[in-house]
Amino acid sequence: MTHGRILVVDDEERIRSIILTVLREEGYEVETAADGAEGIERLNQFNPQVVIADLQMPRMDGIEMTVRMRERSPHIVGVILTAHGTIQSAVQAVKQGVYDYLTKPFDNDHLLHVVRRALDVHFLTAEVDQLKSELGKKFGLVSIIGESPLMQHVREQIRRIAEADATVLIEGESGTGKELVAHAIHAEGKRRNGPFVIVDCGAIPSSLIESEFFGHEKGAFTDARERRIGKFEHAHGGSIFLDEVSELPVEAQTKLLRVLQEKEFTRVGGNVPLKVDVRIIAATNKNLENHVKEKKFREDLYFRLNVLQLYIPPLREHREDISLYVQHFLKKHKETFGKQVTSISDEALESLKIREWKGNIRELENVVQKAMLSVDGACIETSNFESLEKTGRITILSNKREEGLEPYIKSLTEQAERQIILDALNETNWNRTEAAAKLKISRKTLFNKMQQYGITG
Repeated sequence: MTHGRILVVDDEERIRSIILTVLREEGYEVETAADGAEGIERLNQFNPQVVIADLQMPRMDGIEMTVRMRERSPHIVGVILTAHGTIQSAVQAVKQGVYDYLTKPFDNDHLLHVVRRALDVHFLTAEVDQLKSELGKKFGLVSIIGESPLMQHVREQIRRIAEADATVLIEGESGTGKELVAHAIHAEGKRRNGPFVIVDCGAIPSSLIESEFFGHEKGAFTDARERRIGKFEHAHGGSIFLDEVSELPVEAQTKLLRVLQEKEFTRVGGNVPLKVDVRIIAATNKNLENHVKEKKFREDLYFRLNVLQLYIPPLREHREDISLYVQHFLKKHKETFGKQVTSISDEALESLKIREWKGNIRELENVVQKAMLSVDGACIETSNFESLEKTGRITILSNKREEGLEPYIKSLTEQAERQIILDALNETNWNRTEAAAKLKISRKTLFNKMQQYGITG
């Protein structure tokens, strides 16, 4: 069984033969070529993972050949062979994307060490690209579900906005999927390989906003026992998503405005301005224009954020997409609940389409989840929704009873707490500030509880 595919390109037959023998004895699949042009010809037939090439060859040198190969197959890892007198050229090759170099005469053990590391880089790079591809599928345009004209228009706007790399303001009611849209803008844009940092502006206590945004130096305040990197610094080279930006107090709005204008900030307790390169994507379920008129939001910050604008329509304006959403949620939560619910009856689907959906897609997902828990078979019927309306909730039977009283009570308590939080959020149209006040807890505590119980929104 081979460990990997290695292409050896050198105009000296003796060198090719030595490397071929050493690598094949270690179980590698190896082919050779006499010069760069022949090496290029072998690319499609052999599909090497690592190429070892002499620096100086007739027709095409090793660097040019490796660069051309990587243009066609980016995961190929190049290693250059060079004589002692041309090490400087080999160093230059590394700067051009070649992974490493070997000097002639080379030690066989060192050759094998370099090849192993090169293959590690190949497989790691391929794995990272695969993960990026999967993230793109999860958070890219394909994640924006809906075939109605409205949602098709939203996807087209996302595509155009993503290409622009400018500041974006996303507006829409609670539960319409603004965070998912922000993810898609990042995933489809030029910064897709950079970080995507989420900040819930309403969940941060006013006294900690500056530290949360920009970080702090050790000793900046009583509890600052070490330097802390802020959200903007973490987002450098990528995007930062400011959810519920309307919740920011005026003082924090001023700090944010400076970052937008100057592209720099200073950590709390620091005195050295730090440059930052981030794309800002902000979202709000409020009418920011009205907030500006009411002096609750700075006008200059509003104009800075509102460079590109995207409105996400409420579910009631594209009810024809409800069937697609329901099918998506059935697949999404099938394993979580251990249920074989795969469909919904036409009558039950129609009953969903006539609802008001104040909580939009998020409310629909919660209703589908609760209905799944009450279904014994494979299909959701209208009766499953009717039972929800009568009781207001589903009683979840705990599977912890056999483990003893304490885990059983703990499980029931968690289920009850999760349900109470969901009820408060639904009753306040998913306004977290109002829901927290209703529950008599801080917004930060509510945010932590939502994370603990997997309540998205």
